[in-house]
Amino acid sequence: MQEDIEQKSVALSINATKLTSRVLARAIALALKTIQKSRNNPIHGKQTVKQLARQNAGLSSIEINDKNIKGFDNVARKYGIDYALKRDNSSPPRWLVFFKARDADALTAAFKEFSHNTLKRQSKPSISKILSNYKELIKDTIRDRQPKQRVRGDRGGPER
Repeated sequence: MQEDIEQKSVALSINATKLTSRVLARAIALALKTIQKSRNNPIHGKQTVKQLARQNAGLSSIEINDKNIKGFDNVARKYGIDYALKRDNSSPPRWLVFFKARDADALTAAFKEFSHNTLKRQSKPSISKILSNYKELIKDTIRDRQPKQRVRGDRGGPER
C-alpha cells in the first residue's frame, strides 16, 4: 500500500513538471502581452520623476516648504493630476512638485484647495484641548456626593 502511494506521488510530480512546448509558448506570449499592455497605459496620480518624464508631456515644477505635503495627495487625485514629489535636503527641507505642463491650471486649483483646507484645519480649535478645559471646569463644580440608601422593597419607582 505504501509503495502504491509513493508511485502515484512520483508519477504526479513528474506529470506536473512536464511542460510541453505549446504550454510554454502560451505562457510566454501571455506574459509579453501583459508587459506590453502595462507599458502602453500611462500611470496616473503620484509617480516617480522618471515615470513622469517618460510620458513626453513637458515637465514643470513648483517649490513647496510644507511639512504636510502628504495631504496634497487626496486633492491631487480629486483633480486628476499626474505629479511626482522630490525632496530637497536643504536646511529647511523643501519639496519639489513636478507635474505635466498641461496640468498647470488643474494644479493651481488643487493647490488653492489644499492651502484652504490646511488653513481651515489650523484655525479650528483642538477637540482634546476643549475637552480638557471642560474637565477642569467640572472638577471644581462637582461635590462629594453620597449614594442614597434604599429601603428594602423600594425600587425607586412610583408608588402604587
